[in-house]
Amino acid sequence: MQKNLFSLLLFFSLTLAADEPTQWGENVTGVVTTFNSSKKEIALTFDACGGSFRSSQYDAELIAYLIENRISATLFINSRWIHSNPEIFKELAANPLFEIANHGTAHRPLSVNGKSIYNIQGTRSREEVLEEINANALLIEKLTGKRPLFFRSGTAYYDEQAVAIARQNGVEIGGFSVLGDAGATFSADKVAYQLTNAKSGDIILLHMNHPESGTREGVREAVEKLKIDGFSFIRLSDVKNRLNPLP
Repeated sequence: MQKNLFSLLLFFSLTLAADEPTQWGENVTGVVTTFNSSKKEIALTFDACGGSFRSSQYDAELIAYLIENRISATLFINSRWIHSNPEIFKELAANPLFEIANHGTAHRPLSVNGKSIYNIQGTRSREEVLEEINANALLIEKLTGKRPLFFRSGTAYYDEQAVAIARQNGVEIGGFSVLGDAGATFSADKVAYQLTNAKSGDIILLHMNHPESGTREGVREAVEKLKIDGFSFIRLSDVKNRLNPLP
C-alpha cells in the first residue's frame, strides 16, 4: 500500500513538473523575430504602452516623418494608450501606411504561472494569458473593424506555453531581431547605429510614445541612410507568409 502511494505521488509530481514552462525570455519557441526576403526589406515596429502620463505620450513628429516619407510600420498599441489617445488612435488606424497590432491590455509579460520581469507581474494562468491578449484585441476590433493578427506583450517576455496558447488562437507573437531604442532609452546616435546595422528580414523594436527620447532623430537619420542603400520598409502583415517563428 505504502509503495503504491509513493508511486502515485511520484507520478503526479513528475506530471506537474512536465507541465511547467521550461523557457522564459524574449526569444522563446514560437516568437517571430525575422522574416524571409529576397529583397532589401526591414520591418519597423513601434510600441505605445500607456499606463502613466509619461508612457501615454505621443511622438507626433516621428509619425509625421513616417507619413511624409511614406514609411510603412506596424504599431503595437496597448489598451491604456488607446484610452488616453482615442482620436489619435483613430487617425493612425485609418492610415494605410500603418498596421495596428496588439500590445496587450495591462502591459503584462505573458506567462502561465505568474513569472515576472522588471518587477512587472506576468499573467498567472491560461485564462489570464487569453484575457491579456483578447481584451485589447476586442477593443481594437471594435474601433477599427479589424482584429489584430500580431501581439507583443508588455516587456516582450514570454514563456513557451503562453506563446503556444496565443498561436493556437490565431495570434502571432511579434518579437524582434534588433533592439532599436531599448525602451526609448537610447540616444539618437545609438538608435541610428542600431537601425543602420540591420539586415534584410530584421524586425526592429522602437517606441512612439516617448517624444523626449532619441528615437525620432535616430530613426530619421537611419531611414535616410537605409533608403539610399536600397532598403524598403514593410508591415508585418505584408510578410505574414514569410515569417520565421523560433524553433
